[in-house]
Amino acid sequence: MTATTTIRIDHAALPEPLNRKDPDAAARMIEAALRDEGITADASDVISHIKIELPTTQLAAASTMLASLHLI
Repeated sequence: MTATTTIRIDHAALPEPLNRKDPDAAARMIEAALRDEGITADASDVISHIKIELPTTQLAAASTMLASLHLI
């Protein structure tokens, strides 16, 4: 079994134009961007934040990619 990490990004912290889209669309865009980089991730809207779940082994790559998008 692989360890899983969860990253949470508050809606208010999303940069423009992501913060102007509906939360489900923002989650889909983030998930697609991670997958385009070869990172297995599931992103979803959870009322006040975007929840991203991914294998812990891909945390460093995901963090680098999310930082390049100014999400973290």
